[in-house]
Amino acid sequence: MKTYAQKYLPLIIGAALAVGVLLGGFFNFGGDTKNTFTSNAKKAKLNKLIDYIDYEYVDSVNTDSIVDVTVNSILTNLDPHSTYIPKSDYEGVAQNMKGDFVGIGINFYKIDDTITVIRPLTGSPSEKAGIEAGDRILYANNIPLFNQQVDNDSLTSILKGKVNTSVNLKVFRKGKENLLEFKVKRDHIPIQSVDATYMLSNTLGYIKVNRFAETTYDEFNASAEALLKEGAKNLVLDLRDNGGGYVEQAIQIADEFLKEDQLILFTKNKNNSVKETFSTNGGKFENSKVYVLINENTASASEVIAGALQDNDVGTIIGRRSFGKGLVQREMDLGDGSAVRLTVARYYTPTGRSIQRPYTNGNDAYFKDYENRYKNGELENRDSIHVNDSLKFKTPKGKIVYGGGGIIPDIFIPKDTNYNSESLKYMLRSGVMDRFIFSELEKDRLYYKSLSLNEFSNSFKITDELVENFIDYLRQFSFDYQTGKYKPLLKRYLKATIAQQLFGSNAMEKIVNQEDVMIQKVIEVAKEN
Repeated sequence: MKTYAQKYLPLIIGAALAVGVLLGGFFNFGGDTKNTFTSNAKKAKLNKLIDYIDYEYVDSVNTDSIVDVTVNSILTNLDPHSTYIPKSDYEGVAQNMKGDFVGIGINFYKIDDTITVIRPLTGSPSEKAGIEAGDRILYANNIPLFNQQVDNDSLTSILKGKVNTSVNLKVFRKGKENLLEFKVKRDHIPIQSVDATYMLSNTLGYIKVNRFAETTYDEFNASAEALLKEGAKNLVLDLRDNGGGYVEQAIQIADEFLKEDQLILFTKNKNNSVKETFSTNGGKFENSKVYVLINENTASASEVIAGALQDNDVGTIIGRRSFGKGLVQREMDLGDGSAVRLTVARYYTPTGRSIQRPYTNGNDAYFKDYENRYKNGELENRDSIHVNDSLKFKTPKGKIVYGGGGIIPDIFIPKDTNYNSESLKYMLRSGVMDRFIFSELEKDRLYYKSLSLNEFSNSFKITDELVENFIDYLRQFSFDYQTGKYKPLLKRYLKATIAQQLFGSNAMEKIVNQEDVMIQKVIEVAKEN
């Protein structure tokens, strides 16, 4: 059996590095990239090499793939966060950061070679047309989608398209003798970066942000307005597992908690040109108490917010030391549909600290340092956090903070690294539970459809029989899970997964958080204050 670190580290690193800190049009260091390009000699050298391989090499080779490998190799030798986006991946990456796409708006699985609807998205074209959870989409524009290998790219090209164009679907629905036909008009479908918004108490609101895309501030703003109308005076901002994104979106959110003319961050480029960014007036929560939740996967733009608030003595940072990424990338087009995200600056928190971990010993050592958190006990004990006394800083009120390796929280919450606990968290977020729950819902769609959110939240119980059925389900994947003391946690996660499929991510997160130790700590601290 793999140890905790061996089993989960690749997933954790992937989450933390998925986005990073990106510059949109917000920063301008004054330099014109075209005017700073090196002489043609170096470029000519590479071009000649590619030409020689194309025309002279003894075997036939794909020089496009050689170029891809070369670009990757160059960027890898610069720093751990400069990355190459091949043409084949660019559309998906760009779409995720754009915050929406044009389509019909369904969550689906391929079950037994058939496109099966988990749920139509609220307000989406598919919901408006009458598509329901459990529907099997057999034809799209008379193209059969069953009993054949329809890859994701092909399916995407069929279901996506231009705004106001239509796709004709033929759907099998249990209990109906004939196929149902729907004409669904495509429209913009948001990719939400705010997972949850709700009230933890009469005066304490909660917002969970999963990344910083083009629309994140607008989503946050709408969520904040809704909470204020419900009576929120203070706020919990959950940035756990948020790997970053567009820094200007994070800056706008940080601005909502700061009074006018407080420094949010400053950046330095290769010429030591400094760009400072200050808060504006009228922040929605500038007179409120804010509690920011972070963990080892909180990175980049998320750390901008945590660092800005901590260094200005605003709010309370709760959780575990964040990832430690203080490099800023700008996306640059390579002219063939591919792009690079090149590190162009470092960012610094208001006290002047860089939270970037060292990487001078190479990427292997860089990521090994991250793995060591699991081995040295840092995730379970604050005293195990290594700090560099030469990178000690003071906030305006005299609080000691450190640079060189992430944001250290004001209140430390240990991580439960037990194998069974982490297995459950992985199953919840990876989709393992989703398919099992879908099959359970299929047994009685009419009953589940009749439940209101309040009825489900307050009255629905997960039975021991369902737990045993899930454990039996896991055995087909050669996974023998022992619940032990984590049976209540498993029940909560199963209920949360049902909530997601019936009502969406907000309902899911609300259930997941019911006994969350960080949120429990927030409530305790809020009462004391």
